[in-house]
Amino acid sequence: MSITYDLIFRGGTIVNQDGRHRADIGTKDGRIAAIGDLSQADAADTIDVKGLHILPGVIDTQVHLREPGNEHKEDLETGGHAAVMGGVTTVFEMPNTKPPTTDPDALADKVKRARHRMQCDFAFYGGATTENIDILPELERQPGCCGIKVFMGSSTGTLLVEKDEDVLRVLKTIKRRAAFHSEDEFRLRERRELALLGHVDTHPVWRDAEAAYMCTQRLLRLAREAGKRIHVLHISTAGEIPLLALHKDVATVEVTPQHLTLAAPECYEALGTFAQMNPPIRGHEHRDGLWNGLRAGIVDVIGTDHAPHTREEKEQTYPKSPSGMPGVQTMVPVMLNHVHEGRLTLERFVDLTSAGPQRVFGISCKGRIAVGYDADLTIVDLGAEREITDDWIVSKCGWTPYNGMKVKGWPIGTVIRGHRVMWEDELLGDARGEPVQFMETLPHHV
Repeated sequence: MSITYDLIFRGGTIVNQDGRHRADIGTKDGRIAAIGDLSQADAADTIDVKGLHILPGVIDTQVHLREPGNEHKEDLETGGHAAVMGGVTTVFEMPNTKPPTTDPDALADKVKRARHRMQCDFAFYGGATTENIDILPELERQPGCCGIKVFMGSSTGTLLVEKDEDVLRVLKTIKRRAAFHSEDEFRLRERRELALLGHVDTHPVWRDAEAAYMCTQRLLRLAREAGKRIHVLHISTAGEIPLLALHKDVATVEVTPQHLTLAAPECYEALGTFAQMNPPIRGHEHRDGLWNGLRAGIVDVIGTDHAPHTREEKEQTYPKSPSGMPGVQTMVPVMLNHVHEGRLTLERFVDLTSAGPQRVFGISCKGRIAVGYDADLTIVDLGAEREITDDWIVSKCGWTPYNGMKVKGWPIGTVIRGHRVMWEDELLGDARGEPVQFMETLPHHV
């Protein structure tokens, strides 16, 4: 029996877990229904993508979208727009909002706010505190929850779990993989006076490499003691890479495009407080160490730590200036430029942004181009030469640390569950964002 597809993408080069090959993709009811020669097939709509590469939908597993509580910086709608403009089909959002996402009601509220208001699909982290450990098993099983996030280094409000005994309680209580901000809070407090007024270049002196290494060392020991899986976010030091390589059975690893692209002291000289983030951008030797870890397969995913602040906030005198920078919209072009310059292959990029997130978090029906999976696609032109500018940024903050950067490789289309939501820098259609489903918490059907 012949099938009429909703949409056929014709003639593109598919980049997947099995390499690259030319094929058509047919979608039906939001899923991939066929891959191959569909030249004789019927479809409601057909898109010619000859000369373009079709990637599994890019997943950014670390963003801060500021809603509720700081919507002047970003909100779920504008953050979703930024994602799809940059070719990102799914985002995982962090719990340090106001109020923080530390109970099931707060997480359900975020899901309600995001559904059909965000252009992309989404999930939310629940935040661990020293006070809510008993309810974490309920929180991590909420629909739309991607797991528990633990801040071991300075954060906002109650979202700080710095003591070993409390981290151990969290790990022993939960079932799913937990994500960690790994900087040693005790060392940060001791060294606080090293953050010199008006000198943002002292940010990596205060929050030094040892603070990150010490905390990751502690965290790995605690994970082994609890017998639990951990995901260590935004690794920033060369020293953590060989340490984490010894513990890949329990630990997965994230790096950010910023730590792979920017380096001190040049970034602070050029960008000032706009280069300030936690953990900090460090020297060239640390950036080189991260690339070594990526090439060796130690790094599992790239997440942007998209953390927008207004220009006025960032222009405050250091250390009053807040840490964080936008990144969800620029991840694909920045990393495709690294592909162009030979630092990683396109297949490895797919592994870090689609297959890797699926493996680490157990995402259901996303992360590869396969029949039966969601028709989430990131369509890119590897030959497009463009310049990243502040004017292109649709995030509320309106700036990017990559302003003026010339890149080769650009997202042409963003397809989410069979719907084109961005095409050639234009947003299309109504928001259809839905919560991601996870294999460990799939709903039971009677």
